[in-house]
Amino acid sequence: MKKLILTFAIAGFFMQAHAQNLRGIDIPISVTTSFDQAYPSILADWSKDGDNFEAKYKADSLNNTVTYNSSGTLIETNTEIMEAALPVPVMAYLNENYKDQKVNEISKITTANGIVTYETKIKGMDLTFDSSGKYVKTVMN
Repeated sequence: MKKLILTFAIAGFFMQAHAQNLRGIDIPISVTTSFDQAYPSILADWSKDGDNFEAKYKADSLNNTVTYNSSGTLIETNTEIMEAALPVPVMAYLNENYKDQKVNEISKITTANGIVTYETKIKGMDLTFDSSGKYVKTVMN
């Protein structure tokens, strides 16, 4: 019985060590350092999008994504927001053009240099609006 417990303990240790090493191998230390400095108490799920790295996490039950380049420089943040946080012109546009459609997701995207856009997802489409709420474009998914 002691051997069985010892075997499971050793296996668990190696699995944990392997999981930590995967993060270090897949994501440059400059990226994780930048994220940890900006979000010291947040645990994130990491993925790679082309040459960039995305940290996904939840805060206040809302989805958030932070994107960095391989040198750890912030590219953008993407924060899920509630409908009430959208600029009024966005809601007017949606009510006029998509009144019978359900908005599935709403995000506020802020680039590293402070440019804010809003994105809404509606039935296979991503609609983008500028910081004042003016319609910019639609991308089909």
